[in-house]
Amino acid sequence: MKELLKDNRGFALILTILVVSLIVVFTLQFNFSMRSDLYSATNLRDGITLASIARSGFNCALAFLTEDASETDFDSLQEPWAYSKAFSSYSASMFKQGQFELEILDLSGKIQVNQLVDKKGGFDARQRDLLSRFLNSEPFDLDPEKVDNLLDAIKDWIDPDDEVTRFGAENGYYQGLERPYRCKNGPFQFLEQLLLVRGITRELFYGTKERPGLSRYLTVHGDGKININTADPLVLKCLFPGIDDEAVESMVEYRLDKENDLKNPKWYKNVHGMSHMNIDPGLVTTTSTYFEIRSQGLKGEMKKMVTAMVKRGEGTVKILSWKIE
Repeated sequence: MKELLKDNRGFALILTILVVSLIVVFTLQFNFSMRSDLYSATNLRDGITLASIARSGFNCALAFLTEDASETDFDSLQEPWAYSKAFSSYSASMFKQGQFELEILDLSGKIQVNQLVDKKGGFDARQRDLLSRFLNSEPFDLDPEKVDNLLDAIKDWIDPDDEVTRFGAENGYYQGLERPYRCKNGPFQFLEQLLLVRGITRELFYGTKERPGLSRYLTVHGDGKININTADPLVLKCLFPGIDDEAVESMVEYRLDKENDLKNPKWYKNVHGMSHMNIDPGLVTTTSTYFEIRSQGLKGEMKKMVTAMVKRGEGTVKILSWKIE
């Protein structure tokens, strides 16, 4: 009898240990689940907060552009919208937690790739010459023959027909790839679509540590005229056949001087040593219509980015594309 009672006590101890172990496991699992739900809720809340902060920065950018249009009839890098990054430092005082970093880029200061093809589906001569000088620029180190092939391939992507331009590419090429797709035969909607064009590699498009990428200087928006008040020095150089780096630097210095009048597109003739230079008037302007707005909401190590392309008209700013990530 005593041995049976002893055995029962041992069984009860084991059962108790098992029950306690199960309670501990369920408690830990419940605690983990509660913590996961809490973190998910916190991340969702912070994500919504950051998105709202980023949108606030975007709205500030719209206000900058609208006000600027009402005050001046030309655009330069001396205007408030061009100093949007500096304004971002004040954004921390607008929110209890977080801030935004804002950048407004003038797309009208870039080469507008869709203008390579004219309304009849052929090359626009002056746009082809401009893009050719750009692709042949020293930073890209491209063979002249490769440049011609790239121009043909870009034209074939944009033009409405299915006829191959010299060494370009139409559906016959793209449909024969390992992962086939169709040639658009229409304007680029997004600059990244250039990566689909024969010969445009990711290294050429985005750049490397040693070389800049094409994407820095190109846009799909615009009427073909480049704002010489905001264009990158490399783009400025491509506007003038045969111009040297020293002359380009002088132009950049001239347009940064607030005392100089930049309203007339021919202001470059006032730059020392450039009175004899001429740009095709069909290639230049001093007003800007298209802009890219980048507004990033920040809170600690978390961030949320809003990127938008906008078109500024008379008293309005129209959103062309919008992306939040």
